[in-house]
Amino acid sequence: MSNSMILVTGGAGFIGSQIVKGLNEQGRDNVIIVDDLTDGHKFINLQTLKYADYFDKDEFLTLIQNNGLPYTIEAIFHEGACSATTEWNGKYMMEVNFTYSKHMYKLAQDQNCPLIYASSAATYGNSTEFTEVPANEKPINVYGYSKLLFDQYVRRQAAQFDTSHLPPQVVGLRYFNVYGPGETHKGSMASVAYHFNNQIKENDECRLFEGTDGYENGEQLRDFVYVGDIVKLNLWLLDHPEVSGIFNAGTGKCQSFNDVADAVIAFHGKGKKQYIPFPAHLKNAYQSFTEADLISLREAGYGEEFVDVATGVRLYLETL
Repeated sequence: MSNSMILVTGGAGFIGSQIVKGLNEQGRDNVIIVDDLTDGHKFINLQTLKYADYFDKDEFLTLIQNNGLPYTIEAIFHEGACSATTEWNGKYMMEVNFTYSKHMYKLAQDQNCPLIYASSAATYGNSTEFTEVPANEKPINVYGYSKLLFDQYVRRQAAQFDTSHLPPQVVGLRYFNVYGPGETHKGSMASVAYHFNNQIKENDECRLFEGTDGYENGEQLRDFVYVGDIVKLNLWLLDHPEVSGIFNAGTGKCQSFNDVADAVIAFHGKGKKQYIPFPAHLKNAYQSFTEADLISLREAGYGEEFVDVATGVRLYLETL
């Protein structure tokens, strides 16, 4: 067995497990998965994956801090994070999303390997512009802030040091609303496509929020992106080490929550939409509109198209 490994943090999670699956489909199983299985339900994402080793996230951190890792790392996909936009424990969020990410950056420096990491569209918050520049970065929850802080850290490193002190490739991907296989463990933070599917099966109706921020019922707009397209992008970056930077990862075309519900209803051939009051706890902490600007990504050379909601939801529900 080769001693050279691809590291995937959050490899038992949603996007991380799908990246490992994508690597497996390319014939790569020299993979180390790092995760936290306190929630053992995530084991289901590991069942069909091929990988060389698994480490608990705290154990792994101790190993690399003590130079005890028995492998060389050829690339890092850093997907591990607390992704709950409703989590307000800032100490925990900063530890998991910011401090741990800095350790992964240092590991990429030490191993002289690429670092491709998960940022988030939550860094834009209540902005209505979605190009990857500081003027548009206005997070409205501590999750978005923790993600932005690491983006800023990466930018400072690039500005302060010459290339001999930097990892050979560093890419931050600002994921928009990702949906698809592998998210069943996420509970309330799973995609609306997942929840709508369950609701249709339970009582033949999708429950959507009533209008807010000037939007009609269910007409809040998000950039919904299928996880299969996110995996393709990550693997393309691995094969294009000349590309570094912070890039939006979405379709570039916003669609409404009604569109998602309509796609789920069409798949099942039954159901209706029910609008429920907008939750008080989400007011002023909710993005009613997101749409990825893909100019920087296209200029970097990525030409693949992203599927629309109708196509992506069908692909997703066929796997459930």
